[in-house]
Amino acid sequence: MEEMYKEIILDYYRNPRNSGEISGADIKVHDSNPVCGDTITIYMKIDGKKIKEIKFRGSGCVISLASVSMMCEKLEGKMIEEAEKITKEDIVEMLSIQLSPVRLKCAILGMHIMKKGIEEYKNKNK
Repeated sequence: MEEMYKEIILDYYRNPRNSGEISGADIKVHDSNPVCGDTITIYMKIDGKKIKEIKFRGSGCVISLASVSMMCEKLEGKMIEEAEKITKEDIVEMLSIQLSPVRLKCAILGMHIMKKGIEEYKNKNK
């Protein structure tokens, strides 16, 4: 079963969903994992309290890019509150494979960036 999930992860890496930039994004946030060199920028268009559109650009390992692609696909059209509730366990569940502590940091990088962007957006729009 894990082999099938490895193939799915490779497919998300090779053919990322929600890849790109959003012109006039309400949220644009960038961060990196200096340990392994993964860098990701997340763009979001917000409509009220809903994530109307979410995309990313990045470079890095298979796990970091596949997980951010899966996460973006899952969040598009969802309420901001739903995005804020995503946990590292949710990300691991999406990937459906065992991760070492180092790989876990790669997997949750996109989640941390997304939450940072939402926090900045909410603070700016109080």
